[in-house]
Amino acid sequence: MSPPDLETILLAAPVIPVVIIDDLTQAVPLARALVAGGLPVIEITLRTQAGLEAIRAIAAEVPDAIVGAGTVLDAAQLADVTKAGARFAVSPGATPKLLDAAAGGAVTLLPGIATASEAMVLIERGYRFAKLFPAEPAGGAAYLAAIASPLPQLRFCPTGGITLDSAPSYLKLPNVICVGGSWMVNRKTIAASDWSAITAAAMKAAALHEYRRSM
Repeated sequence: MSPPDLETILLAAPVIPVVIIDDLTQAVPLARALVAGGLPVIEITLRTQAGLEAIRAIAAEVPDAIVGAGTVLDAAQLADVTKAGARFAVSPGATPKLLDAAAGGAVTLLPGIATASEAMVLIERGYRFAKLFPAEPAGGAAYLAAIASPLPQLRFCPTGGITLDSAPSYLKLPNVICVGGSWMVNRKTIAASDWSAITAAAMKAAALHEYRRSM
């Protein structure tokens, strides 16, 4: 079976919530709150012990969610998230072994870059989409604007330090397809199970679609 089309996934909403799950019981209600707010694409990071099982639970119980795995660092993790039901995988970087494992796999990969040289490696591999990480320290919207002309083959999902206020400056760029952020899913709000607050924050993030340019 071919992997889901990454472009379709990235176009589903202007913002992909980047979520850290500490308590597995909060995964499903959190996903439902985000979907209710208009953010169906959800990146669950593998930074905690609950991450992998959270992906499995959301994939099984929240059919309207497009759940992906974040902080995928190697082939073994890519295999694990595939079995758990992830629709896509995100990495902060891109090693040759990880790119080899992703080639022809059942889960599509959004690899990360921080330099033009790293972007060129992905272009050589046939990639059309990449994550800029960490976006703000790497140069932010100004950096992406600068590489749009020499590297038109790639469109980006910048992640890292982006906020509700700064997101429009990225989404207005022709080489940005969406952004990743965690401002609507901070760990204190999740720990408090304040799902209505998360839905409200997701609605504000979803409204950023008005800034996104089409190509």
